[in-house]
Amino acid sequence: MKKLFFLFIYLIPLFSQAQTIKTDVLVLGNSNAAFAAGIQSSESGVNTIILTQSDGFKLSEFNKLPQTGITKAFEKRARKSLKIADSIALPEITNQILNAVIKNWSDSSKLLDVTNNTTYFELKRSGSGWEAKLTKEKSIKAKVLIVADDIQKILPALKVTSLNVAEATNLNYSENLYRTTIGGINKTTDFLSLYNLLIPNQENILYIKPDNLEIGQAAGATAAYAAFFQTKTSLSNLKRIQGELLSYKLSLMPFEDVKIADSNWMAIQKIGITGILKADIKNGKVYFNPEKEVSYDEIKQPIKDYYYKAQIWFDDHQNIPINLENTISMVCYVGNKAVDATKAEIEKKWNKNYKFSSKYDLKKILTRREFSVIINEYLKPFDMVNVDKTGRVIR
Repeated sequence: MKKLFFLFIYLIPLFSQAQTIKTDVLVLGNSNAAFAAGIQSSESGVNTIILTQSDGFKLSEFNKLPQTGITKAFEKRARKSLKIADSIALPEITNQILNAVIKNWSDSSKLLDVTNNTTYFELKRSGSGWEAKLTKEKSIKAKVLIVADDIQKILPALKVTSLNVAEATNLNYSENLYRTTIGGINKTTDFLSLYNLLIPNQENILYIKPDNLEIGQAAGATAAYAAFFQTKTSLSNLKRIQGELLSYKLSLMPFEDVKIADSNWMAIQKIGITGILKADIKNGKVYFNPEKEVSYDEIKQPIKDYYYKAQIWFDDHQNIPINLENTISMVCYVGNKAVDATKAEIEKKWNKNYKFSSKYDLKKILTRREFSVIINEYLKPFDMVNVDKTGRVIR
């Protein structure tokens, strides 16, 4: 800790004397979205500076924020900073505690720098990136700029009259845009498409509303991708960004009934994104119904949309029950796998790896949970099949 403290003292004069600070991602703001964007960007492995322009973050009540990998990472840091054992509940996370933890995090991180009480008067292009002028002599240059602040502060500095803000979309299965999701909005039917985050004709700048943590996290991963691969935001790779966000436990589909603590959360998220199993939308929320049995009619067309060979299998197996035996038959035919070996492998994993509460039974009609796990593991539709900007499957 002493070494880190002296390192921090040593860095302060460098910041004050340097004419230009260079970073990968620059985040402007002190809100939920700015917090999530900056943390995710640094966690994704790129140098990140957050300018709060105030005395620190002012978040919504922390304990009521959506549970994602970002909030879990913060809680881990909080335990370390406050010296609280895992067996003891954390105290209420006030903004004072949050900022103290973030300061320790920033001081000890090689990638994250949170700078408070520092304003800028101009934001301008610098090559393919951006420059924030702090004074006439000092500036920060970044490959990607994330604006998560009051737009009335931003427009004069940018010297523009408007800037497209990222807007969430209602989940609607009559369209395929949900397959391009990079963030499901907790307790709603909304999701953010990557292509609603990117600003047309504006490279390497993202503008998000201050209050939404999930959209902030999505923006952080998108900015980190462009910075890490030294590319333009318009060339963002959807699957890479989705995969990064899933690895940091951000629900890309806002399923009310499948939380991140669920052992099958990842498989259900991936199959939900493909639309092979569709959720129910009611009372302003989205329900995957993981324990409901799978029907032949609900999976037939979606799987055929993803795999040419599925057409033949479904033609040869009309209106059959979607039990374990038939599901294994289908995945082995479509995925060119040996039936007996696959049966033995699934039986071995059924309770131990998959954590299913039911018994392995070839005649058992599969639940949506069980079907999702098997399809995700043996056909990998999310990982292996791409979609275009509208969510249409590309085969």
